This record gives sequence, structure tokens and C-alpha cells, in this order.
Amino acid sequence: MKFNFITLFPNLVSPYFNDSILGRATQKGIIEINYINPRNYTKQKHKKVDDYMISGGAGLLMSVQPLCDAIDELGDTHIIYLTPVGKKFNQNDAKRLANLSNITFICGRYEGIDERVIESKVNEVFSIGDFVLTGGELAAMSLCDAISRNIPGVLGNINSLDIESFESGILEAPSFTKPNIFDGLSVPSAFLKGNHSIIIALKNHMALCKTRFFRTDLYQLLNRQNFKEKR
Repeated sequence: MKFNFITLFPNLVSPYFNDSILGRATQKGIIEINYINPRNYTKQKHKKVDDYMISGGAGLLMSVQPLCDAIDELGDTHIIYLTPVGKKFNQNDAKRLANLSNITFICGRYEGIDERVIESKVNEVFSIGDFVLTGGELAAMSLCDAISRNIPGVLGNINSLDIESFESGILEAPSFTKPNIFDGLSVPSAFLKGNHSIIIALKNHMALCKTRFFRTDLYQLLNRQNFKEKR
């Protein structure tokens, strides 16, 4: 899988892919990270890539020409733009996009990008939440991380995906490690007795409880789905 980041600040992105799981995936050639700086494509003086909005308003907007020229040079790629108006990105999107071979993230800055870039070049728009960031780099890195985890060979144990949050519509159950008792807090006794059927049942129950407490929206959706299945 090749990931392209169209960004004015490649140095903000590149360190994230030097270490840990994604660093190893890059070294093995499972994923490839490419950086495209729009300043290298601008036809304006002084490498200018932004301008004032025609309709007025505070702030500057990334110009259409440098972005479109940068995109055109990439060839066949699935283009994603990160914006607060986009659909909220989820695990199903990560799994679907992991089947592609080439993805490009446009990382906006200032007040965003010229709308004509979105209309003519972008395949999908996503948001990572109802808040505003200084630039699109952090959001693009989040998507890249989530997608990469679903690419075969990136994780050491592919089975670890099966127990993670959102895989079955609920949050992941609480997890514990040694010591069994720390500062008066104990690991659930059933976890220590080796009865796997009881442990699985308990983990499912704890996952439901965790979902009900932290993500009422997911819990209510699960209840609605179960109700439809029983009808």
C-alpha cells in the first residue's frame, strides 16, 4: 500500500512512520509513505500557495492550481480530504480502504482548500470528530494508522484485530496484566482460573457494560439491531 501526503509540512508527518509497528511495516515494504509539497507546484511568485477568499472573510485559503497540479502528477490514486464537514471516519472505513493499493491524503491548512479541488479531484471526505485542528496532518495520520493496521503483515498477530473495539459493534473488554493485586485492586478472579468459556462470557459481559457506560450511542444501536433480529 502506498500512502501519499499532500502537505506543506512533511516534517510534521514523517517522524510518525520511523518507529514501532508502522516503522517496521515501512522497513519491510508493506506500506510506502510519499510526501508531496504543493509549494513545488505553484506558479505564483515566492512559492505562494494561498490567497484571500473571493467572498471575503478572515484567513487565507489554499489555492486550486498547486493542489490540482500536484494531484495530477500522482496518477491513479484514491484521494481523501480531511474536513469537519466530512463523514465521521470509522473502523469499517479503515477495513474497506485497506483493500486499496494507493491512497492520497490532502492536508489542508489555513481556512482549508479551494472547493473546486474537492469537487474535481477528491473521492471521499472524512472527519475524525466535531472539532477543528490547525491543519489536516494529524487527522490524515490517524486515518493512515487505522487503515494500515488492517493491511496483512502490518500487525505481528492478525488475530489481535478480532478483539479490538468496534469489531463487533461494542468496545473492547477491560484487560489486565501482572501482578494479580496492585494497590488493593485485583484482577477478576475468573480470569485466573483458566476456564476459557467462563472467561469469554465474562469478557463479553464486561464489554457490554463498558459500552453502555462510555458509549450510550453504540449500546442503543446494538439494542435496536437485536430487536430487529428478534422480530
